[in-house]
Amino acid sequence: MAIATLTLNDGNQVPWIGFGTGTALYQQDAQSSVETAISNGFTHLDGAQMYENEESLGAAIKGSGAPRSTLFVTTKLHKLQPGQTAKTALHVSLKKLGLEYVDLYLVHVPGDHAGRLKEVWKSMEECKKEGLAKSIGVSNFEVAHFQEILEGAEFPPAVNQIEIHPYVWKSLQPVIALHKEHGIITSSYGGLSPLFRAPGGPLDPVIEKIRARLESTRGQPVSIGHVLNKWLQQYGILVITTSSKAERMREYLDTANVPELTAEEIESIESAGAQRHQKFFVCPIDLNDRYSTDQNAL
Repeated sequence: MAIATLTLNDGNQVPWIGFGTGTALYQQDAQSSVETAISNGFTHLDGAQMYENEESLGAAIKGSGAPRSTLFVTTKLHKLQPGQTAKTALHVSLKKLGLEYVDLYLVHVPGDHAGRLKEVWKSMEECKKEGLAKSIGVSNFEVAHFQEILEGAEFPPAVNQIEIHPYVWKSLQPVIALHKEHGIITSSYGGLSPLFRAPGGPLDPVIEKIRARLESTRGQPVSIGHVLNKWLQQYGILVITTSSKAERMREYLDTANVPELTAEEIESIESAGAQRHQKFFVCPIDLNDRYSTDQNAL
């Protein structure tokens, strides 16, 4: 079954869910996991220079035999070395990936480019104009970071990939409002963190009640992960997730077939989430405190 897509502000299409190669795959050979993801239906593959596994991501793409045109590949800019630009860094990534272009290239951590974001964004725009990246965007950006690059930008970011779940939802409203103003797609990582990293919180009974209702309505199993991923999907949020298990990969893709949450259920999730403010990643991201391979990826 084809994966539904979201339309970016530059007119390109992105699959609404992607397989991430961070967290548990950070600095690890990702080839086997990515090949499993592709064989189970994922077409959107989310990598990064920071993860130090672009070569194995590229090997998986080649090994899968999937036509390049059927895949959507993302990578992200890490800290620049002296004399390096976002464009020269992307050339290095493309060589590692064995690709002529990526579909999406993101500025990974704004703090890595303090005082230089406008300059970095100009180089990102060159990547787009030269076809090295079909679309360009950012990650972990807050309102102030956008204010720094939007003035005078030729292309606004197409995507901002940030930690999103009900325990940070309330605090994210200013940046999400900015996304709407500029047509920027909101992308999530860590979406299932509240359920697996902080069990016993105010969200748990709400999610279980919704899960039971959805399962009864569907007449097929529905997981707690389905509930939060469905909540994200209904907001038009691009979900990045990961797992080592084919069964869990298929579950994530199956989110599209789960019945929709009601307005009341959405409200109950957000009300429960507002009772606790808790982030599970710091920025720059602490990859020494990774969570299990069965939870949403950085």
